[in-house]
Amino acid sequence: MSLAFEVVDARPEPYAAVPTMMFRLRAEETSGDAVHALALRAQLRIEPQRRHYSADEEDRLYEQFGPTPQWGESLRPFLWTHVATMLPGFTGTTEFDLPVECTYDFDVTAARFLHALGDGEIPLVFLFSGTQFSHGTAGFNALPVAWNLEATYRLPVQVWRAMMDLYYPNSGWMRLQRDTMDRLGRFKADRALATWDQAVEALLKEADGQP
Repeated sequence: MSLAFEVVDARPEPYAAVPTMMFRLRAEETSGDAVHALALRAQLRIEPQRRHYSADEEDRLYEQFGPTPQWGESLRPFLWTHVATMLPGFTGTTEFDLPVECTYDFDVTAARFLHALGDGEIPLVFLFSGTQFSHGTAGFNALPVAWNLEATYRLPVQVWRAMMDLYYPNSGWMRLQRDTMDRLGRFKADRALATWDQAVEALLKEADGQP
C-alpha cells in the first residue's frame, strides 16, 4: 500500500467550543489497494523562513527572533501542534476534514508568531504518521504510515485572523501569575477603572510618562 496526502483548503470552524481551523485534506492510495481504515496523526510545523515580512511585522517579531540581521540563523521551523483523526475505508482517493484547535495564549510560540503577521501567507508543513488497515485473504493487516509522508500548505493570514475574530473579536489573551493578577486588580480598583483593558492602558501610559 502506498499513500499520499494533499492539503486542498482551510476554513474557520464557526461552531466549535474553542478556536478551530478546519483543514480539508485529500488522501490517495496510489497502489490500487483498498484501505479498510486509517488512524492518522499529523504534526503541524510553521516554516517562518519561507515568507517575506513587512517592517511592522519585523518589529513585532523582534522579541521572538531578534534583530533582522540575525534572522538567517533564528528563523527556523517550529512546532504548531499535533492532531489525530480516524478515516473510514476508501479506494483510490478520499477527502476529509482535519480540525486543528488554535490557542491565543501569547506564552505559546506559534500564537505569538501568528498574531504578529499582518498579511500574506503562513507556510505550513504537515508531517504524517499512524496506522493503515487493510483486509486481505489472510485477514486484517496493519501497516505503519510511512514516516516520510508530508504535505505543504500556505495558509492565508486573513483566514487565521478571521477565525480568531469569530471567537475573540479585537482581543487577545495573556496568562498572568495569581499575585500579578491580584496587584493589577488592586491597581484597577484604586483608580476606579471599569475594565482590565483600561487598567493595562493606564499602566502603559505611566510607563511612558504620560498623564
